[in-house]
Amino acid sequence: MQTVKTELLEALRLALEQFMPGVGDKASFESPKVASHGDLATTAAMQLAKPLKQNPRQLAENLRAALLASPAFQRWVDALDIAGPGFINIKLKPAAKQQVVREVLAQTIRYGTQAGKGQRMLVEFVSANPTGPLHVGHGRQAALGDAICNLFATQGWQVYREFYYNDAGVQIATLASSTQLRVQGFKPGDACWPTEADNPLSKNFYNGDYIADIAADFLAQKTVKSDDRAFTASGDATDLNGMRQFAVAYLRREQDLDLQAFAVKFDNYYLESSLYTSGKVDAVVGKLQEAGKTYEQDGALWLKSTDYGDDKDRVMRKGDGSYTYFVPDVAYHITKWERGFQKVINIQGTDHHGTIARVRAGLQAAHVGIPQGYPDYVLHTMVRVVRGGEEVKISKRAGSYVTLRDLLEWTSKDAVRFFLLSRKPDTEYTFDVDLAVARNNDNPVYYVQYAHARICSVLAAWGGDASTLASVVLSPLDSPPAQALMLLLAKYPDMLSAAAEGFAPHDVTFYLRELAACYHSYYDAERILVDDEVVKMARLALVAATAQVLHNGLAVLGVSAPQKM
Repeated sequence: MQTVKTELLEALRLALEQFMPGVGDKASFESPKVASHGDLATTAAMQLAKPLKQNPRQLAENLRAALLASPAFQRWVDALDIAGPGFINIKLKPAAKQQVVREVLAQTIRYGTQAGKGQRMLVEFVSANPTGPLHVGHGRQAALGDAICNLFATQGWQVYREFYYNDAGVQIATLASSTQLRVQGFKPGDACWPTEADNPLSKNFYNGDYIADIAADFLAQKTVKSDDRAFTASGDATDLNGMRQFAVAYLRREQDLDLQAFAVKFDNYYLESSLYTSGKVDAVVGKLQEAGKTYEQDGALWLKSTDYGDDKDRVMRKGDGSYTYFVPDVAYHITKWERGFQKVINIQGTDHHGTIARVRAGLQAAHVGIPQGYPDYVLHTMVRVVRGGEEVKISKRAGSYVTLRDLLEWTSKDAVRFFLLSRKPDTEYTFDVDLAVARNNDNPVYYVQYAHARICSVLAAWGGDASTLASVVLSPLDSPPAQALMLLLAKYPDMLSAAAEGFAPHDVTFYLRELAACYHSYYDAERILVDDEVVKMARLALVAATAQVLHNGLAVLGVSAPQKM
């Protein structure tokens, strides 16, 4: 139906130009709030009434007459009704709605996608420091990041996925010290193991069983390889630096294994340490000083971030000479801009909310041509996990939290992805493990996948050549259930565009659940494999198109579309 809408939109544009030159480009349709009012609607008459100083209802009557005279409206529109102060409701002919079936079957996996724009964008997500297993929050971030990448790819963007992590600093030093204690045969609870009572910083010591695994492999002088590094252990209990490098490589490999199981791949890994060794951090501090955007106070170097909307100025360099964490973030984002990524999305936890204003302030103050509002941020909350009616808080392997691997082992990649994408990122979410494995209609991913499998079973029972369905007669598809299903198929491309613009993959989950429900209703209302050959082929074409859109939408989410269940 995209072709139909394009033709009707052009007719509306030309009609509006007759009433007021220059306003045709504002021509648009919307969906009526009440389905019985029509299939499309336009408020153009009410928008033009004031500048034209005309009664909106009378203007709507005049616009209606102009539209009815156009070939496109004569071909595709059954009725044009005026409601209220000037709404124009459009009821399409069955043939117009039937066009979506041909479009889907002709375009298959390309249905809903737009042509390439030659524009590059970078999405940074997960970005977990290599100090432990990926937790459920990382899983939500991985699902969000990958789906947002897929959404923008449907809109013609060249999308790059990047993983940024800290491979140095206090956390990594603590990881090395924790590993060394395990190498020496100690464990949490032993007298020599630091406790928070001994030192407030020791609460960061890593107590999970995975530290013992790292220590054992280090002593065995094993070699570990991850996507971005490899290291062979010396086995020397005094080799603290070697333990640091081995532990980082080990945990990066573990993270890679989890991401592979989650079907997430990255184009690049960016190390925070490289920003220091390459001089990029010092360079950005120099730019900010040259621009007069810093000042010295209380032995520290401050950024005048209030000049750019921050609620207070921020310390850049502390009295001990070390930089605060937002400074390398500014340097990192300048590298994104310099690498040609004019659109950048960062997916992070809500605990990073406070860094947004200061990072953007630093980028503006550096005067390197970066526009305001760069980069975009998608912030997500953590996830509660419930199993057997009780909240699960601790994983033995991690020592203090539920891991992504736990969820994958308890359920499946498809369930974890669909569930973690089924709510707005910034809303609290409870992951119900028991629901995720249930094989019933209460389980949303099962409900959607079952609709696809149900259609595949119908097509298999038919046993014909699916490629022939693209050219069958579609006129029998005139019943209300069939037309409702076709209208929903036609909404898919616009839904994708809106979901990408709003960084909202949850919209895709809502749409797929609605489409699955609509198909199940259609299946219950009309037999498909009937004796009448023309009717049967038309209905097969409709359900085949529905299966294709279910497949396409699930692919955006990174979820499979099984043919059997």
